[in-house]
Amino acid sequence: MEERLQKVMAAAGVGSRRKCEELISEGRVTVNGKVVDRLGMKVDPQKSEIRVDGKLVTLPDRNYYILLNKPAGYTSTKFDPFAKKTVLELVADVSANLHTVGRLDVDTEGLIILTNDGDLTYRLTHPSHEIGKTYVATVRGKVDEDDLDRLRTGIQLEDGVTAPAKAKLLNVSPDGRRSTVELTIHEGKKRQVRRMFNAIGHRVEHLIRTKIGSISIGNLKAGEWRYLTDDEVKRLKESAQPKAKKE
Repeated sequence: MEERLQKVMAAAGVGSRRKCEELISEGRVTVNGKVVDRLGMKVDPQKSEIRVDGKLVTLPDRNYYILLNKPAGYTSTKFDPFAKKTVLELVADVSANLHTVGRLDVDTEGLIILTNDGDLTYRLTHPSHEIGKTYVATVRGKVDEDDLDRLRTGIQLEDGVTAPAKAKLLNVSPDGRRSTVELTIHEGKKRQVRRMFNAIGHRVEHLIRTKIGSISIGNLKAGEWRYLTDDEVKRLKESAQPKAKKE
């Protein structure tokens, strides 16, 4: 049975469906020895020889789901030729073609999920599914209720207005020079959390993601990882189901 090329690539753990579409458009994918640079091609995953940058793509025997506490200094993409350190180095013992579910900036720490399940990755990262991502940010200055209301309402950035966020003030230092805020968003704009705080006059000094959907980082130390439990995987898949349309 034939399926779209990018869907087969995503199922093989090459990356999210969107990333696979980019690889195809860049002419980095071959099918049976011929370069494919247009979207829409269908292939038989059992018969077609698919390669990315010359490397053979094979469908996995099983799916892996890993929770990692990403340290600062590591990039979360495996296709960056300029990256000094990637999160994949931290899970090198896992013999699977893993990719990250979304990204964290190189200087941001915290929860990131790695898997070879391309379909789940697509669902979790698609904005229409509104999967909440929770961060704890330490910022300069004293954050007040007006600042929180602006975050909750939406911030005008150069690439559009952010969707309403959940914002909670956790702490203000005694001298008022720093504040700690918990922020939950469901979008994935580049460096979004940092830009949101910059827009309200509070530069981020430290940022960690603590939760995706119902999955929490728990007591994992920086650089440590574990497999998600069957129950956690089930909850992730349930949360990634398309939202019912309102009448």
